[in-house]
Amino acid sequence: MAKLIKNQQILDDTWQVLTLDDGADAATVAVPAGQWIVPLAVWQAQPALAARGDVAPLLDGADDPADLADQLGTLSLVAVNFPRFADGRGYSIATLLRSRYGYTGELRAIGDVLRDQFNYFTRCGFDALQPPVGKYTDAQLDAALASLKDFTDPYQASATFRDPLFRRHARRAA
Repeated sequence: MAKLIKNQQILDDTWQVLTLDDGADAATVAVPAGQWIVPLAVWQAQPALAARGDVAPLLDGADDPADLADQLGTLSLVAVNFPRFADGRGYSIATLLRSRYGYTGELRAIGDVLRDQFNYFTRCGFDALQPPVGKYTDAQLDAALASLKDFTDPYQASATFRDPLFRRHARRAA
């Protein structure tokens, strides 16, 4: 079973990711029973999926998080795909979901999710990190989890720290 880091814990991942073949019609793709993360095109083409409660949308870098704005209050999970480590558009999507749209549910980074980026993912608002299956051993996942505690008090503001360090310290001193 695949593993993920969620809320500072390593857990078995019960969700599966549905991928679309080139030329597949999003409106007719079958989504089997169980917990599925589906591309935004499938989510939008099949409105009945929202009522199931065990299906979540997957945003790619080119997708606009505003397309989910009206539904965010009912979604327990939104996933953001990182097709390769150099594609940083998912960071912006996460920040927008948390700050502009006020999304409070699980925000999951999937795809080419690398340990060196885990701290940045969490700073943008991700609370679940799903590395590629087989990329990390259990020991490597444990080390990756521990690395999330390397930087506990960042200088800059972010989705997880609304104010920069100097403002946080000024409040503590007051």
